Amino acid sequence: MKRSGASIIFLNSRNEVLLFLRDDKPYIPCPNMWDLPGGHVECEETPEACIVREMLEEIETDVSFCRLHAVYDFPDRIEYIFLLEMDADAAAITLHEGQCLRWFRSDEIRNLNLAYGFERVLSDFFNEG
Repeated sequence: MKRSGASIIFLNSRNEVLLFLRDDKPYIPCPNMWDLPGGHVECEETPEACIVREMLEEIETDVSFCRLHAVYDFPDRIEYIFLLEMDADAAAITLHEGQCLRWFRSDEIRNLNLAYGFERVLSDFFNEG
């Protein structure tokens, strides 16, 4: 059985999405790559509970009112993608994992090497609108 992950697309009023730059440690997966906030769904945990827990742990943000946007069946996992519209100064958000947070436009994302196959997720997301 595949493992499950839960990630979230934060979308601001300028139609930008919030990504975080993963730590640059050689022993972690995808070091120094941009990534959607999220994490692994733990045993007996729902994807909804996972994304709420992860965002409280990683960026001290309550996302309990987010909605499920899409589900992706990747070769290594099932990924639940949530969506929340939010305007915030990325530099003012407390970050407990990763190097920094930054808002990106769709044209900027095309030039990024994203972690975990999220190029597909964000391409789909921006092409829907």
